[in-house]
Amino acid sequence: MSITLWTWNTPNGRKISVALEEMGLAYSVRPVNISKGEQFNSEFLAFSPNNRIPAIQDPDGPDGKPITVFESGAILLYLAEKTGRFMPKDLRARVPVYEWLMWQMGGFGPMPGQVHHFLMQPEGPARDYGFKRYHDETKRLYGVLDRRLEGRDFVATGSEPSIADFAILGWAWRHERHQVDLGGLPNVKRWYEAMMARPATKRGFEVSLG
Repeated sequence: MSITLWTWNTPNGRKISVALEEMGLAYSVRPVNISKGEQFNSEFLAFSPNNRIPAIQDPDGPDGKPITVFESGAILLYLAEKTGRFMPKDLRARVPVYEWLMWQMGGFGPMPGQVHHFLMQPEGPARDYGFKRYHDETKRLYGVLDRRLEGRDFVATGSEPSIADFAILGWAWRHERHQVDLGGLPNVKRWYEAMMARPATKRGFEVSLG
């Protein structure tokens, strides 16, 4: 039985399609057109009460019983537990995965998301102020990531990517829209290109999400 992924073509949506492909899980996509307000439909709100994509329905959940999960970070943690992949077994090794996943969810997502918002506003003082505020913070976060990746292949672990890499990659995918040049971030650029070259990750970005 396959997982149903309710999503749209956004960074948070791509986190999950990449993870599903990397984990080798069967899934089908149920597009939720957020530009048409479909995230407010009662069918979707029944298991995603914050009216945000993505969310999943897994008919083969714990103890073989169906389960639904909303919030992209929670979905990634669930999928890692379900498959036993992309999450270290040792608690000490898990901590950096937790840290960098929360770093993405708390900053490297909300901040560039505000950049997207202000770039779409009419020109004027409010747009200029908002863009500068959030663009400066977004650039700072890219710098944090670049320093973390110095001498490291992956963000949280040394041997293979983790769910934290998938989460961060979903937003780094939009670096051009963030008006951030990876040429000035050599470690991020190396990591980004290596991740995007992975066959399963590539499939996760190519699958149609609507």
